[in-house]
Amino acid sequence: MRNLRNAAIIMLLAALCGCITYQAQPVMCPMLCRTPASQADIAALFDRWNASLQTGDPDRVVANYAERSILLPTVSNTPRLTPAEKADYFHHFLEKQPSGRIDLRHIDISGDMAVDSGLYTFTFAKTGEQVHGRYSFVYKWDGKQWLIISHHSSMMPEP
Repeated sequence: MRNLRNAAIIMLLAALCGCITYQAQPVMCPMLCRTPASQADIAALFDRWNASLQTGDPDRVVANYAERSILLPTVSNTPRLTPAEKADYFHHFLEKQPSGRIDLRHIDISGDMAVDSGLYTFTFAKTGEQVHGRYSFVYKWDGKQWLIISHHSSMMPEP
């Protein structure tokens, strides 16, 4: 009887974690079953964000951000808190057709949080201009995917 109760508890915990449900693709689940993110996993999140810039669609870019998040953008003094505020910023930013490249990166991962910070360069296809900046992306695992909860970007202070 005791073994049956223990097995039921284990199955309940596994079900809550999502590890025994059928999935067509592997799922990272919270708590006990989630595979820890690697440095490469977190680095790929910038590539996902950068690819969304290439679409020219502000809503595709904003989809990388958690509902409750902050964007402190490079070329605006206004903090962007809501999805609409972020979309407004990216609408104007995307007009220049930006593409980012990481120049220096430092990644730190702790459970369901990760920080990717360093230096990047944006090239604007529309003008050919390049802007060198500093960045910090803070990501949080929401149970299904990594989303940006804080994004700070600023131009380098020296030429």
